[in-house]
Amino acid sequence: MHAEDPLPHLDYAAFAAELDALGRELRASLGPADFAHHRRLARIGRTLDALGHATAWLAPNPLSAGLLATGSMARWAIVAHHVSHRGLDRIPGVPEHWTSRGFAKGWRRYIDWLDWISPEAWDFEHNKLHHYHTGERLDPDLVEENMAGVRDADWPRPAKLALAALIAASWKITYYAPSTHQVLRRGDRLRAAGRAIDADAMRDDEPYLAAFDLRTAEGRRFWRECVLPYGLTRFVVTPALFAPLGPLAALNVLLNVLGAEVLTNLYTFAIIVPNHTGEDLHRFEGPNSDRPEFYVRQILSSTNFTSGGPVRDFLHGYLNYQIEHHLWPDLPPAAYARAAPKVREICARHGVPYVEESVFTRTRKAVAVMIGDASLRRSRPRTRREREAESLAAE
Repeated sequence: MHAEDPLPHLDYAAFAAELDALGRELRASLGPADFAHHRRLARIGRTLDALGHATAWLAPNPLSAGLLATGSMARWAIVAHHVSHRGLDRIPGVPEHWTSRGFAKGWRRYIDWLDWISPEAWDFEHNKLHHYHTGERLDPDLVEENMAGVRDADWPRPAKLALAALIAASWKITYYAPSTHQVLRRGDRLRAAGRAIDADAMRDDEPYLAAFDLRTAEGRRFWRECVLPYGLTRFVVTPALFAPLGPLAALNVLLNVLGAEVLTNLYTFAIIVPNHTGEDLHRFEGPNSDRPEFYVRQILSSTNFTSGGPVRDFLHGYLNYQIEHHLWPDLPPAAYARAAPKVREICARHGVPYVEESVFTRTRKAVAVMIGDASLRRSRPRTRREREAESLAAE
């Protein structure tokens, strides 16, 4: 498919200068209020989780499962996500364990972010590869590429939709945990061999579920680092703590945490997978050439969810500001809410599309790409060298 320049009219330098200025303004505005806001979000998540556990022993019920699921979402999408991106690192006086240097490191993983996904693997797969190669083949979260086998399969459409639903209900353990683990180990092997980390080297035919193979050293490591810590804590230790209330109470807790796991998967799937997927978003060939092109790529390949108000922002995990997050990954959540109106205005003035729709519309568009009903746009933003040549020709 032929890739074309999606913004032939754009003055990249002027556009980037305005975003640079806004980035400096946002970073200069960071202060104790941003840290207090982030801690408040973390407390809300912990409170919801505590309420879920406090009621889970009574009976299997959607309220307890929903509270647990929302608490789990907050722990990952809001707290761990933004802290690991260095979102609080620039704020004076922030304790070490609230910065990327100390959060979830070593034994603190069991306090800060106990999940299927290894913090170390998440940092490499998401913070480095995904964010700085968004929409490229090197992006490990490029849904269109990852779902190529399903998209191209000669299956009935209902079968593809059923598979998409199964993935959505289990994706943290069936996709994200094994994918991040495999990507990190693949990167380790390439670095040890002195080879470049490029798309051809990082993408291979190893299925995600191969990570679960206990016959291999890598499989055993995956179980040791990812599956067992969270699985045993969540599904064995937690129900066992309620055993003094009776075996039925422990069983009820187990059923509620199992239900919460499915809900958490569906929830986070809806607020994460659509961020860069839909027929109105773009993918690219090769890396970007400079910061102006980086800005253009991040906006063209990202979508916001309809935002507004602290409750809606929390329920979206602050991922409703995906465009702003991809322009400046190292800001805390509150800064993105301040940035969004200004980024929207800059884009409108320069004729750059700023996609913003409801999470339900975006999820439908993401599923359409997953099953092959729609495809991302192929784009080739102008490189620095091309823009310089144009400037010389115009003189």
